[in-house]
Amino acid sequence: MVTDYKLTINLPKTDFPMKADLARREPALLEAWERTDLYGKIRSVTKGRPGYILTDGPPYANGAIHLGHAVNKILKDIIVKSRTLDGYDAPYVPGWDCHGLPIEMQVEKTHGRVGQKIDAKAFRAACRDYAYKQVDAQRKDFKRLGVFGDWKHPYLTMDPRFEAEQLRAFAMIIKNGHVYKGYKPVHWCLNCRSALAEAEVEYEDITSPSVYVRFEVLDRADLAARLGMPSDPADLDVPTSVAIWTTTPWTLPANQAVAVHPQIDYALVEFDLGDGRERLIVANERVEPLMQTLGVGAWTTLAEIKGEALEHVKLKHPFYERVVPMVLGDHVTLDAGTGAVHTAPGHGLDDYVVGRRYDLPIENPVGGDGRFLPSTPLFAGEQVFDANAHVIEVLGTAGRLLKGEPYHHAYPHCWRHKTPVIFRATPQWFISMDQAGLRKGALEAIAHVDWMPAWGEQRISGMIAGRPDWCVSRQRTWGVPIPLFVDKETGELHPRTLELIEEVAQRVERGGIDAWFDLDAASLLGADAPRYEKSTDVMDVWFDSGVVHHAVTQLRPEIVAPSDLYLEGSDQHRGWFHSSLLTSVAMHGRAPYRGVLTHGFTVDEKGRKMSKSVGNTLVPQKLTSTLGADVVRLWIAATDYANEMSVSDEILKRMADSYRRIRNTVRFLLGNMHGFDPARHGVPFHDLVAIDQWVISKAFALQNDVVTAFRNYEFHKIYQEVHNFCVVELGGFYLDILKDRLYTTGADSRPRRSAQTALFHLADAMVRWLAPILSFTAEEVWSFMPGERSESVFLNTWHSFPAGAERASVIDWPAFIALKADVARQLERLRMAGRIGAPLEAEVTIYAPPEQAQRFGALGDELRFLLITSQAKVVATDTPPADSVPSHAENVWIEVKPSAQRKCVRCWNLRADVGSDSRHPELCARCVVNIEGPGEERRFA
Repeated sequence: MVTDYKLTINLPKTDFPMKADLARREPALLEAWERTDLYGKIRSVTKGRPGYILTDGPPYANGAIHLGHAVNKILKDIIVKSRTLDGYDAPYVPGWDCHGLPIEMQVEKTHGRVGQKIDAKAFRAACRDYAYKQVDAQRKDFKRLGVFGDWKHPYLTMDPRFEAEQLRAFAMIIKNGHVYKGYKPVHWCLNCRSALAEAEVEYEDITSPSVYVRFEVLDRADLAARLGMPSDPADLDVPTSVAIWTTTPWTLPANQAVAVHPQIDYALVEFDLGDGRERLIVANERVEPLMQTLGVGAWTTLAEIKGEALEHVKLKHPFYERVVPMVLGDHVTLDAGTGAVHTAPGHGLDDYVVGRRYDLPIENPVGGDGRFLPSTPLFAGEQVFDANAHVIEVLGTAGRLLKGEPYHHAYPHCWRHKTPVIFRATPQWFISMDQAGLRKGALEAIAHVDWMPAWGEQRISGMIAGRPDWCVSRQRTWGVPIPLFVDKETGELHPRTLELIEEVAQRVERGGIDAWFDLDAASLLGADAPRYEKSTDVMDVWFDSGVVHHAVTQLRPEIVAPSDLYLEGSDQHRGWFHSSLLTSVAMHGRAPYRGVLTHGFTVDEKGRKMSKSVGNTLVPQKLTSTLGADVVRLWIAATDYANEMSVSDEILKRMADSYRRIRNTVRFLLGNMHGFDPARHGVPFHDLVAIDQWVISKAFALQNDVVTAFRNYEFHKIYQEVHNFCVVELGGFYLDILKDRLYTTGADSRPRRSAQTALFHLADAMVRWLAPILSFTAEEVWSFMPGERSESVFLNTWHSFPAGAERASVIDWPAFIALKADVARQLERLRMAGRIGAPLEAEVTIYAPPEQAQRFGALGDELRFLLITSQAKVVATDTPPADSVPSHAENVWIEVKPSAQRKCVRCWNLRADVGSDSRHPELCARCVVNIEGPGEERRFA
């Protein structure tokens, strides 16, 4: 006969550790995944499934990864893993952007500039070596975050095969009529000494020397006639000018015209600045602000005229012997200045457009180093920004300066050097937005893409609609060449250009980009070689990454286009989303993606940008070595990444607490499945205890919500719902109730096997829900799960629930959950009053009208197990006792009081039948049946 009753209790038992110790355990899992080639096994298991392609936007191979990189890669990983669990073949090929100026700058620090201590070929080799080292370092950090992918075979834009496919993509764009060479102004960085793309320019506030300048009217009689004024000789002697305003005095040497808006009203005003009468032509709306700026108290408006009537009025350049015309331009505004715009076609895009229309000279007197060319009168050799003061001095000496004053405004800067750029006309290669309908095609393609958030569509549409032609050439060393031969006399491309590019691509495929730079043109062109100029430019690095949709699909058969999803930061509407869209439409007439998803940037808890100077940066390498990658992954999943993502040590500490609650829940499930084999011990759904059926149905419904949220990329909803399920439905209700049945019924009894079956379904489902987010923890949990299973959770799909889980229960479980909460509050009052020590020391009576009583009486005697009290009964009545208290349910009252019965030493219930069996004087009748007899039966709880 059993007398040591502790031996009859089924306490939880598992080797799954309570302490996560993620920083130590995660690297061991990483090593195992790599050793067993888990990614390769996933590819084998998923072969033949429907495909899902998330194309990786390549990070730049320069410097250690930061938290923004971690956010991006982990979001992609969550998507890829969830789609795999969802029944897709979802390969992930990571990539890196490897060419361009930032790498050149790093190499220059150790090797010097090309032509100084190193030649171009050796410099490119050094750049390639540097980029490989950066890729290796970043790859290690990305893998540490638990990101799955073909890390052994990433795509690199410096891979000769990629470079060759990039050339073929360029050839296709030429074939489709989008490429031309033009001499036009582009953003030019004085430090890079190269043209910049729109995406490489950012605006910062600076203070510039603004000037109001007189452009003297040469034929005053002609102007008087246009204004309808009499040609009085005395009036014709009054100095008359057109006033312009500019914040870039250094561009005045290149001035070729003054632009006015055809529909704006202009006035001829007369005033005296102290040197006698003079007249100015100014936009009507700008007369008063200008007079105030000049300190003029009184003036006279002599005549008014539409801008279109001023076309071709001849003006004198303020300091050169040059006649400049007045021209019409729709770009002229009244926001500031005078309504008349100094026009230098070599230094501004609007100016260039107007200049082309009027056949003005496209003069650029500034060299690539930002200094005026030696042929520039007055300013030869001067750096442009330094020359501002000299230009203003010359204007004053010539009597052309009306006013000079500092002006604070936003000005374009190089995003790498953070220094002001200039607009400078140079011969460059462009992809035209309009000559072959690229702008129209891109705008049409945008409408067929699913933009998430939806505002992304409007944002990129506005950028495409208003952008200039794409300058794709750069004057750098480390980049993919523009492999073109141009006729020296006609400027036309070689008639066999497409064939020649293919030949070059084949050579590059074999020998890398040096194959072009080392190429003797005669080897391709033969006797015609002297007629042609071989391009020395390289491509914009945005073109490199912009043709990933082509190059990777050519190199990797498992990657197809268009991609299902592009996912990057919200700044990429002007970056990678933008360049990829243009190249794809230029090549194929469609977008390279079906969907585009953006995430916000990381900020601290006060909404401030991460900055070393502020001291609020969090480094992913440190976070993984202290908190572990899974806590970082959980923070990312829990945050609504559509907006800025707040993070701090305190936020991550709270996330670690949430992680522990989830882990502890899973540990409870594992511990109480000890001795359970789902194949031998699983109970059919229709034979389960009612509350077990309920919790499985809840998990089934939750899985539907979780899967839907994964498909909609709403990961924060998954965190909220799963965490809530662990804390409320499980921890706060079901698992609390279950302990008595798990611990006190027979180890192999139907009530306990029913509970373990439910726990198995919960754990087997939950480990899969968690796998895309808490990848390390899910894999650890998987290794402790009972029953035969594959070696990794990632080789599976979502849990298959038993038939019947989809049906609603006839029992009103929400009402019982609310009732249990009401009873718990009354039990706590008794405990605080010192009348009971634990809920099992109490008895509960529920008073309710007959209909309500029938509902709450549905569990019979098992209601006490649900309420975790030793006794619970339901009394049908319309008149509850005076000492009962109302519950939250209408007309339902609760009476809680201490029990006077003896305590069973095994189950701790206080029951009247304790000692009823003389063999076990300290046990209740239920416990006697459970250890000596056939075991108790449970129907409901």
